[in-house]
Order: sequence, then C-alpha cells, then structure tokens
Amino acid sequence: MSSALIVQNKGGGHGELGYQIAKKLQSNSKISSITILQDEACNDEKEPFKSYGSDLPDVRIVKAAISGDESMTSESLQSLLGEGESYEYVWDNASKGPVGSGKAICDCAKKWGTKLFTYVSSAGMYKPDADAVFPMSETTPIKDNAGQNLFDQYAIELGLPLVSFRPQYIYGEKANKYDYIDWYFDRLVRGFPLPIPGDGTQLVSLTNSEDVASLLTSALDEPEAAIEQRFFNCGTDQLISYENLAYLCADVANIPKDEVSIEHYDADLLGKANFPFRLSNFYVAPDLVKEKLNWPGVDQSRLEKDLKWYFKGYVEDRDGPNKKMSWAKDKEICVDTKYD
Repeated sequence: MSSALIVQNKGGGHGELGYQIAKKLQSNSKISSITILQDEACNDEKEPFKSYGSDLPDVRIVKAAISGDESMTSESLQSLLGEGESYEYVWDNASKGPVGSGKAICDCAKKWGTKLFTYVSSAGMYKPDADAVFPMSETTPIKDNAGQNLFDQYAIELGLPLVSFRPQYIYGEKANKYDYIDWYFDRLVRGFPLPIPGDGTQLVSLTNSEDVASLLTSALDEPEAAIEQRFFNCGTDQLISYENLAYLCADVANIPKDEVSIEHYDADLLGKANFPFRLSNFYVAPDLVKEKLNWPGVDQSRLEKDLKWYFKGYVEDRDGPNKKMSWAKDKEICVDTKYD
C-alpha cells in the first residue's frame, strides 16, 4: 500500500486531469492515500475543483502557489506537504519546466525515493515537417527548447523513474476549458458559417479525460516496461476530420446537414489557421502504450456518444447559445455573413 501525490495546475486544457487521476487511483489497490497539491489560483467555483469535496472525500487537498512561483524550493514544498511526508507515486500535471515548483517536485521525488514519476507533457511539443508521417510516433522530432522537454531531461538527469505522457486535445464532463468543441456549437446554434482552413479533411483526435486518466495510470500495472520505454503518446486512435466533426455536432444539435454552412479558406493567404485548427493532420499513435502498458484504447463510438451530454452542458450549464462573442476573425473569411 503506497501514497500518491498529484500536482495539479490551476486549470485549462489539462485542468480536470488531476481530478480524473484521483478518481482512478481511488479504486486501485496499490494506493492507500492520495494527496492533490493544487495550484491555489484555481477557481473553486468551477469544475472540477468544486467537486473535490463531494467526489474525492478521502483525498487530501493542499493549496499552493504553483504557477509563476519560481522561488519554491524542495524545502518549502516539503514544508507545505508536511515534514516527513513522502510519496511512492507522483503524477505531475502542472510543471512547464524545471524551475520553481517544477524543479522542487523533482528534487523532492528524488529524496522520497519515488517508485514511479509520471509527467503529463504535451503532444504540442512535436514539430512535424512537411514530410511528416501521421499518426506521429514518439520518435517524431520535438521542440528541443520546449519547457516540457527541459523538464523531462532534468528528471532523467536526477535519475528519477520518469514516465512522460504526451496528450492532445482533451474534453470531459468536469472540464474548465471547452474551446475545441464549443467552437463548432457556437456557430451552428446561431446559424453562422464555420470557417475551416483547407478542404476540412485534416484529421484530429479528441480524447475524453476519463480515458486520458486511465492511460496516465496504466503505468502502475507495468512500471518496469513504462520506465524502460519512458515516453508515450497519450490519446485515442479514433480520428475525425474537421468537416465531419462539424456534421456530427450539427446532428447532436438537431440541425439538418443541408443547413450547415462551411466556409473553406486558404490559410496561406489569410495567415495562420484560427484556433482550434491546424493546416494539416495532427494526431498521435497510441500504439506503444497499448503494446507496452496494455492500455485497451477507446471505444470507436465514444466521441459520438459523448457529444450528447456535451451539447446538453453547452446549452444548460454554459448558456452557450446566449454568450457574448467576438466574430472579428470570422468576418475576415465569411465576408457575406451578417453578424450583427
């Protein structure tokens, strides 16, 4: 029986992963106690943070100034957690580089003799060139100066049992960032066109946070294989094109396909593709995590099923159809559309 520490950022694309990891660990017989070191800049009135008490009653929450505090040391971090506290398992879902709390957590893990140090990195550190092969494997070139890579290298130099996962686009019921899919509904429910770069056949993967958490905790069952391999892609291999996602969202919102207007544009002429898009394919292969860690993967119809509760939350919880928005970028592309 061992203790686990989850280091959780204040929110954003990875904001719900600490919560979901804790949920998974609660049912794992290897873990006897769980602590979340939570960035105090989080909004306790928003998910997943407001559900910590009700859904994670036995999880200890410790608040600290994690983001932007480069003065934190291993000594000050140990003091926050409690003198004598140590953790056999660590999941770091906050550090952006080996400075401040990022360095401190690594240094503490070294002192604790941590058995498995799991780091939530990002597939955004990949830099595929024009000849890149998709899906991207773990050998795809990366941005050497990316904070996540520098963190990896520091942990390795320390001799930590590092396992680094690289997730992509994440969505979930306890999310506090909804931009990827909301982008579609924001336009569909208002009858506005969807400006999509290129021909819209670019493929992308969207992974439910529960599946990401199952992947991030899969190293518990195969620690030796995980540490030996070290780097893993983190995401589903169920792919969808930008254009097909538009029609899938329209179907959930009860909008007939013939009423969906898509404005394709040449991003080379208009500049970088608007968020959440890329000009080419951008998705990873989770083959290694399936092979080495026996991760079962994601059900083929997962996204289609999830969009039903997602749209319900968009309407009822986030008041999506009525929120105020700026359409400045859309107006540059959809010049014949009246947005006022």
